[in-house]
Amino acid sequence: MNSIATWLFLVLAFPNLNPEEPIYHEFSPKDFRRYICYTTNGEMIIDGRLDERSWELADFSEEFIDIEGTKRPLPLYETKVKMLWDEEYLYIGAWLEEHHIWATYARRESVIFHENDFEIFIDPDGNTHNYYEIEINALNTVWDLLLSKPYRDGGRPITKWNVDGMKTAVYLKGTINNPEDLDEYWSVEFALPWSSLKTHAKNRRKPKNGEQWRINFSRVQWQRDIVDGRYVKRINPETGKSFPEYNWVWSPQGFINMHRPETWGFIQFSEKQIGAEKCDFQFNRDENLKWELRKIYYAQNNHKKVSGRYTDDLKLLESTQANLNGIQIDVNTIQHGFEASLYSNETRTTWKIRQDGLVWTE
Repeated sequence: MNSIATWLFLVLAFPNLNPEEPIYHEFSPKDFRRYICYTTNGEMIIDGRLDERSWELADFSEEFIDIEGTKRPLPLYETKVKMLWDEEYLYIGAWLEEHHIWATYARRESVIFHENDFEIFIDPDGNTHNYYEIEINALNTVWDLLLSKPYRDGGRPITKWNVDGMKTAVYLKGTINNPEDLDEYWSVEFALPWSSLKTHAKNRRKPKNGEQWRINFSRVQWQRDIVDGRYVKRINPETGKSFPEYNWVWSPQGFINMHRPETWGFIQFSEKQIGAEKCDFQFNRDENLKWELRKIYYAQNNHKKVSGRYTDDLKLLESTQANLNGIQIDVNTIQHGFEASLYSNETRTTWKIRQDGLVWTE
């Protein structure tokens, strides 16, 4: 499937990829999950087992929850991840409880989320543009792509982009596509080279000690039945179509939409070796400034839905009702868009956002 066909398919399949109601009353940057990623202390063998000494010392993340958050039931199966890094790679290990391991897509770049899968989303510079999506199933089939920007902002997937040099492996504690037994889990191991990931990172380099990237993980899980000795998607008798998939994630999105990079979690890189002294997560105050701009972006989109245009009148944007000490906000409309800027006396930093959600600093 080429890039344009894939984009059309995704937009038609997921109408909620368009701008939604604002979520700034539900979230703040301090609510997003975070993980401190330490360096390895030995050779990493990519076999899917997660049994190297470094993996044993690394903490698992919190268990995944529903993509919409706590307002939905807890997932049926446990899912959790670990992360490590070294000079060459970012390592990601995932553990997925599963009683019936199922996968049929064996060709790379298949639309793997039509079946059960595990997904990685990475925005290295945190500006919501040019981010990576990597999907994998229990057959170790991979679909990797670059998103120029979220679908809601007119972004399209670049499916020809690959994580060159990526290593992946899957380990099965059970049997695949065999309905006659009960399985325990499948685990996945990634080695993602900085040579590819740094393409859209700050200054086109791998992270430094203490730096943070935005990252999230998703597990797509379908309801299934066993028909004639094989797994099939469970059909809703009222619609004649398969039931919607479950979406279980590390850091909840608030909506059934992974393509909201501003609500992903944080990974903080530490040069300390795993198993040595631990360090604390250091919250970056600029994330609060960026979130205030994001609130303007949400409010502008909702204003445009009603009036058909953007506005430079802050009184019409409900997001700005909060009093922010030492913060100066300016909004200017331009042809077919807007640009909002925010200056902090405390940090002496100016951040900006425009109509397609791009956030940057000057």
